[in-house]
Amino acid sequence: MNSQQSVAQLQNKVEECLVDISQQIDSSFSRIDAFLDQVIVVPQLSVAHKHVNYVLPVVQLQPFIQTLANSIIQQVKPIINQTIHQQIKQNQLQLTQSQSKQIQQQDQQQHSITNNLNPFTYNLLYNNSIQQNEYCCAIAINKDNTIVLAGCENKIKVFEFKQEQLKQTQLLSEHQNTIITLNFMKKQNQFISGDVGGLIITWSMNQNSQWIFQQQLKEHSKCINCLVINNNEDLMISGSEDNKIKFWQKQNQWLCSQTITDHTHYVFGLSLNDSQNRVISSGRDKLILIIERSSQDSKWNIIQKISVQVEGSRLCFINDNVFTFQPDCQEQMDVYEMSSTNKQYSKTKQIAVKCGQSCHYYFPQQYIKQKCLLVNKNGQYVNLIRKNQNADFITQQSIDFGHQYVYGQMSEDGNYLITWDYESKQIQIRKYQQQ
Repeated sequence: MNSQQSVAQLQNKVEECLVDISQQIDSSFSRIDAFLDQVIVVPQLSVAHKHVNYVLPVVQLQPFIQTLANSIIQQVKPIINQTIHQQIKQNQLQLTQSQSKQIQQQDQQQHSITNNLNPFTYNLLYNNSIQQNEYCCAIAINKDNTIVLAGCENKIKVFEFKQEQLKQTQLLSEHQNTIITLNFMKKQNQFISGDVGGLIITWSMNQNSQWIFQQQLKEHSKCINCLVINNNEDLMISGSEDNKIKFWQKQNQWLCSQTITDHTHYVFGLSLNDSQNRVISSGRDKLILIIERSSQDSKWNIIQKISVQVEGSRLCFINDNVFTFQPDCQEQMDVYEMSSTNKQYSKTKQIAVKCGQSCHYYFPQQYIKQKCLLVNKNGQYVNLIRKNQNADFITQQSIDFGHQYVYGQMSEDGNYLITWDYESKQIQIRKYQQQ
């Protein structure tokens, strides 16, 4: 049923309601008439005053009251009807405007999706690359593409990203070990970093627009391989080479609220679903864990374990019902879908992708909803895969870096891909170009 039919049906219901209200008003006034007809007027009254009886003249009230009632009815009823009509017309107008706005938004969204499904390529901005000789395993871009972070060994370099140029503005030196994960907050001027030693540090921006150390979290004993933050930014989940997944709650400070120890080897990858009530993890033990938050006590419980033939470090929710998983150095990416009957995930298809001889396991998968685009590093390639309107995954572009040591991130809007690789020893910027 389209929006115009819905509006027409609603208008018909409103008219029916109006007729019903008018009938009720008429019935009410009829009852008033009947009541007035039953009013008993005393024909004669006498008043005693100083032992003298005075007889008052008979007053004929009935015609006067009836005339008054009719006058009230004649004047009030049109006012009530007019008020009801005006209110209904106003509601109809508001409803129509709301429906029109909704249709317009849907058209714009559909137009945007259609445009974003056109062929594309990411072109290297050669003149905008900057030399970076230290090993750089982690890159993060803030929500409005104005700040870029690079984990350069045990230092964090902060860059202003302006007019597609990178300019370093700050150097942060709190970490003693190589930095592996960097995650920007979206609602606040904060970010989180994790290193090889298992240390997680939270950072915030002060009034002088300088990043300052805020809190250290040291409950993992080995490398932080992966870290995700929920949309409310009050939950953080970390995966480590100590085989543990830790859940951190934000109160006044971040506190570890739960630890899952079902992986028997390194935890490589983590991803949260759209509804924020499920997280998936991958590990060197060739397991994918499906972990769900209980609606009763908010505890996270494993609801499914999937054994895979080849270990993989990258996986990503596409939506609540679908996620992708990349087995290391395989020429296909696996797609898992949830059954509507038993609510379990199973592999339903494989997508052809390019790979290489070996693959280093940082550079997490990303799904860019705005462009229906999956960023999948595999071996020496970064595969850019489009999900079309038929829910098919098609590789649109594969960038060959010639070796496995490639790290980076795509901006949230999908306009920029920023990477560092060992061969060029450069932080490179690639820009989205629709064909």
